[in-house]
Amino acid sequence: MSVRLGINPIGWTNDCMSWLGGLIPLDTCLAEARAAGFSGIELGRKFPRSAKELRPLLERHGLSLVSGWYSARLLERDAHAEIKAMKPHFGLLQDLDSKVMVWAESTGNTINDVSARASARPKVESAADWKRLGKRMTEVAEYMADRGMRMAVHHHMGTAIESEADVDRLMENTGPAVGLLLDTGHMTVAGGDPVAVTERYAKRIIHVHCKDIRRYALESCRRQDLSFSHAVVSGIFTAPGDGIVDYPRILRILAGAGYAGWLVQEAEQDPRMADPRIYAELGNAHLRQLCRRAKLPLAA
Repeated sequence: MSVRLGINPIGWTNDCMSWLGGLIPLDTCLAEARAAGFSGIELGRKFPRSAKELRPLLERHGLSLVSGWYSARLLERDAHAEIKAMKPHFGLLQDLDSKVMVWAESTGNTINDVSARASARPKVESAADWKRLGKRMTEVAEYMADRGMRMAVHHHMGTAIESEADVDRLMENTGPAVGLLLDTGHMTVAGGDPVAVTERYAKRIIHVHCKDIRRYALESCRRQDLSFSHAVVSGIFTAPGDGIVDYPRILRILAGAGYAGWLVQEAEQDPRMADPRIYAELGNAHLRQLCRRAKLPLAA
């Protein structure tokens, strides 16, 4: 069993703020990601959304499609309606041989609202609401699993599943078909402990987003109650190895649990201030070093 190194294109072109990286061509992003040593990439807003167009583009750059973000709304619609809504995205991932879908419960989210306060994010208030959400999510995840795809639930700033406590409730209320996407950066910003979350749920972690956190920016953003998007332009996120996240411990835990998925660098910054090529190279080198030390075998 081995892991693979992937990257998200948001270091080049941000999905939430169209003015960040808007002029960087997709070909530049793909070429630099491959040159940095990554073998896969997740979807971004500049990617074609048909397999006929996307497959040859990725093949030209020697990249696999890792996955792609899906905005679910299971807090306001049932599993049947969600399955119907996700089919185009699901089909694209299947056609490109992806095995995992990045799944975010996005009802009422504040992700794209730069002016929103971090504390204004939506919350699942009652045990009954958690139970209903978990049931619906499990039903969709089982549908996906029957068709060769895993659901990887992304705890994300500005959404209803953000904190360590939210992840606990999610895991309590969902069946084994529901996998967890561990995002080391989002968990840190939310005030949680990514090491503790990894220890508790290592067997359910099926996808990992590797972003690091700059301490000075974290403290400033918390004092000002800044939104996720405002935190991005404040420089809170950076490549693995350039911040305060304890990656050596996290990867040792994953290695001990037999993790065999993707490690995806996802470090959104302003590309005018942080050259995405340089940060891709730095992150890739650090992840490779960490994998060697943790005895996590890397696929070619």
